Amino acid sequence: MIEQNSKQIQPEESVTFSTALRFWFKLGWISFGGPTGQIALMHTELVDRKRWISDARFLHALNYCMLLPGPEAQQLAIYVGWLLHGTLGGIVAGSLFVIPSIFVLWMLSYVYVSYGQILWVASIFYGLKGAVIGIVSAAVLRIARRALKNGVMVSLAALAFCAIFFLHVPFPLIILSAAITGLVGGKLFPDPFLATTRSDASATKTVIDDRLVKSEHTTSTWIRTARVMAVCLTLWWAPVLFLGFWQGWDHTLFREGIFFSKAAMITFGGAYAVLPYVAQQAVDHFHWLHAGQMIDGLGLAESTPGPLIMVVQFVGFLGAWNYPGRLLPLVSATLGALITTWVTFVPCFLWIFLGAPYIERMRGNTKLTSTLSAITAAVVGVVLNLAVWFGLHALFPASGGFDWFIFALAVVTFVGMARWDWSVVLVVVASGMLGLFYKIVFK
Repeated sequence: MIEQNSKQIQPEESVTFSTALRFWFKLGWISFGGPTGQIALMHTELVDRKRWISDARFLHALNYCMLLPGPEAQQLAIYVGWLLHGTLGGIVAGSLFVIPSIFVLWMLSYVYVSYGQILWVASIFYGLKGAVIGIVSAAVLRIARRALKNGVMVSLAALAFCAIFFLHVPFPLIILSAAITGLVGGKLFPDPFLATTRSDASATKTVIDDRLVKSEHTTSTWIRTARVMAVCLTLWWAPVLFLGFWQGWDHTLFREGIFFSKAAMITFGGAYAVLPYVAQQAVDHFHWLHAGQMIDGLGLAESTPGPLIMVVQFVGFLGAWNYPGRLLPLVSATLGALITTWVTFVPCFLWIFLGAPYIERMRGNTKLTSTLSAITAAVVGVVLNLAVWFGLHALFPASGGFDWFIFALAVVTFVGMARWDWSVVLVVVASGMLGLFYKIVFK
């Protein structure tokens, strides 16, 4: 009887590993726009189009990732990949989310130090800015419709937006305040805080939803926890120690490994929260690069696929290029880029594989649900803030004036994504080509 009931609540379709592999590979090449655009893109693809995961499960995972240090978009990819296909699925999803940007940013970093900026590359990235604004705006609207089910949730989102945009309240404080509000509010007035979960129960069936029986790989044990910690910590620190033994403890490569390992543990609030700290230390303390190069690196990271925190790879590349020691500059720079990226993203796998089983076990707990519902609403406000921040910087460039081309491209993209569900891949490719055409013909 139990087995029969279990089969009845299983979704009718499943996702094969090869299908997921193709999706994660594609996502790594089109995930532009920093954490805002990447989370929005994953929601569009995974929830709305492919229906691999329900809104409630997607937001449940996102809320946990927002509480962790490191790039929340990559951690969300690891979480969903782990839900679909276990540890291997999480490794593939998280790795492919970053690997394309490693190659692209390495190439651009080499071109930067060797030849300076190239016009056609900058022109393509210029066109992508308009696409990112439109994609993010359409996705924010879509997420808000699902997450903000009542006036209480709308108010929390509005308060979070005002707090971070106008008052510059730190992101962790906003999330902590939302968590406390959800915990207390869920006990006193449970209805508005549990509305999202209840409405999802009747939603369209997805591969992963609240009706799905727990898989074996989502079950937590002390043996599994110890094994995850041992493997991840070894993978994290072994390359750093190797560089120290090989090149010396004062070499730039070892110092980069140590510094960015520390940064990986304190980067709460996403890339925008930690970049001032990284810039200050890299420029003023270590002197790996100067302020102008740091700004250029941020521009490259914003224009390439992958997490915005990939700017640290640019920092690692230039730092090791400028201080190669006994190595050739290009060899040193390549190793600097790799060790910086390694110690930045390997901890993300540790946080997810270690904590996700416990988060899954607590799913359905009303106290946790009300707390995460409040965090979800706050996240909508924070994501809106990032969308507005990016839009203002793109539409009002430092050179002055208003960029009407980017505005027109953003509006067309927004309407196409919101009303006609345009393909993200086609939008990204077309926008890049339009940016190149515009710069060549009219500039």
